[in-house]
Amino acid sequence: MDPAQIPVFVLCGGFGTRLKEETELRPKPMVPVGNHPILWHILRTYSHHGFKRFVLCLGYKAEVIKSYFLSYASLNSDFTVNLERNEVTVHSVDHHLDWDVTLAYTGDGAMTGARVARAAERYLGDAELFAVTYGDGLTNADLQAELDFHLGHGKIGTLLGARLPSRFGEVEVSGAQVTRFQEKPDAVDSYINGGYFLFRRAFLEYLSADESCVLERKPLVRLAEAGQLCMYRHPGYWACMDTQRDREQLTALWESGEAPWKVW
Repeated sequence: MDPAQIPVFVLCGGFGTRLKEETELRPKPMVPVGNHPILWHILRTYSHHGFKRFVLCLGYKAEVIKSYFLSYASLNSDFTVNLERNEVTVHSVDHHLDWDVTLAYTGDGAMTGARVARAAERYLGDAELFAVTYGDGLTNADLQAELDFHLGHGKIGTLLGARLPSRFGEVEVSGAQVTRFQEKPDAVDSYINGGYFLFRRAFLEYLSADESCVLERKPLVRLAEAGQLCMYRHPGYWACMDTQRDREQLTALWESGEAPWKVW
């Protein structure tokens, strides 16, 4: 299946309260990592693997994201303004992106499941498959391989299983003597929900447009209980921008030229 035909619904409507230093002025997906919003990095990752159709599920400060995409050409290129004729000539658009981006307002107070349900009702069309992800997670996962995995197992849903990074160093001791020390090792057999979901159309039956519908609660729990949810294991890089410290770490990686998620 051609990924370009699969719509990707990106959750962009939360309040981002744990990153309030940045989100008082803009929604979290618009918080910059380097010289681009984290949302741009997420879409670049998808497009590298052939996904071109994006539906942004907007809520809090939706106008900031709308303005960014309406002004994308002028923000990322040289241009000339003819004041007499009120004409703008764009000379070169940075990156030459062939994306189709739909900006869908899904309510300020809607939870994640409700946002997907509301946006899908309007913009899923006749697509049999669709993708969903969060507007704050970065990865170097092979999304084409995940799509192949999803098509192969035949279940309704697939989530990206990301390795759970430890916040603390691991210490092994013999009596009082430290025999081994490892700084923040990954939990080898532990995976968390890394987003980057793939769903068959039948998942819509598990969702509700009711404002209180949380994707990670009843919809995914019921899907798992029905034996219809699989995990694509990704042992590589995954990170979520929850705090200012997370943002600073991601920015440092990007500016170093060694950002693990930059697969394009």
